[in-house]
Amino acid sequence: MSFNPDVPSMRLARFARSLGGFAVVTALTFLGLLAITFFIGRVVPIDPVLAVVGDRATNAQYETARIAMGLDRPLIVQFFSYVGDVLQGDLGTSVSTGRPVAQDLVRVFPATLEMATIGIIIGVVLGVPMGVYAAARAGSWSDQVIRVLALLGYSVPAFWLGLVGLAVFYAGLGWVGGPGRIDVFYDGLVEPVTGLLLVDSLLDGQMDVFRNAFHRIILPATILGFFSLAYIARMTRSFMLDQLSQEYVTTARVKGVSETRVIWGHAFGPIRVPLITVIGLSYAGLLEGSVMIETVFSWPGIGNYLTTALFNADMNAVLGATLVIGAVFILINKVSDVLYRVLDPRSR
Repeated sequence: MSFNPDVPSMRLARFARSLGGFAVVTALTFLGLLAITFFIGRVVPIDPVLAVVGDRATNAQYETARIAMGLDRPLIVQFFSYVGDVLQGDLGTSVSTGRPVAQDLVRVFPATLEMATIGIIIGVVLGVPMGVYAAARAGSWSDQVIRVLALLGYSVPAFWLGLVGLAVFYAGLGWVGGPGRIDVFYDGLVEPVTGLLLVDSLLDGQMDVFRNAFHRIILPATILGFFSLAYIARMTRSFMLDQLSQEYVTTARVKGVSETRVIWGHAFGPIRVPLITVIGLSYAGLLEGSVMIETVFSWPGIGNYLTTALFNADMNAVLGATLVIGAVFILINKVSDVLYRVLDPRSR
């Protein structure tokens, strides 16, 4: 067989076009996100000038602050100024903390990321096998139990489950730590490196801090994991039912292939690629949907930061947090899409 030197260059060109298309779509999506956050900041019934100067400011002081904030300029000029500031990492200053919003978000986001990551790990490790098991025994009592659990994950309010979890496992049984990320006694003992307290405490050799942090994160992360598990198990079951009805699965069973091999070796293989998208969506959903859990558990993450900013009418903080959450959602979705295209030859 002769080697065609044009084949590698054609593949490289196709990859470059795909990467270029990915970059363009991502940039346009992010620009749309910027437009949405900007106009949200202009239509909400909160006066950003009043939040800065206070309700006892004179008209002259109010007008001076309004001009200093650039709110006297045309709306389109304000938008492009906003885009330019965001691209430079300037999200404004928080009225609540007095610090740059970008600095606040760098401080609080790792707490959310850490909790959501543990939650998605729980969701994947339990949700995928449960979905496969339910599909393999469709119609049985075990399938019904798993479907009910998935339904509960869709319908139970996060704040209610958080309160019940604290009442039972913290106040009642004492199995987990209480609200907050770390005990006051251990606060400040670990030098932040990654911002992930569990990782930083291990890097610093502070095992007492690690145990205390794990004791506190396990309940909120498990509750997030339950919601992730419900979605992943439901989608896995649906994908598996479709594969188990295919002719090649029936042929494998007729040939005497063991049921375990039929399920995991034949039926599960084709669903691994679409599961990547499902897991990516679930992970992004945990990152943006942790507001209630963080509020219930007094977790110092971006969700709690956003809630506090809303109560304080701190629009710079609200828009900055919303922008970061939206950007992370876009990034995870696009990465999932790229992985899907790389792993599934039919989509190339």
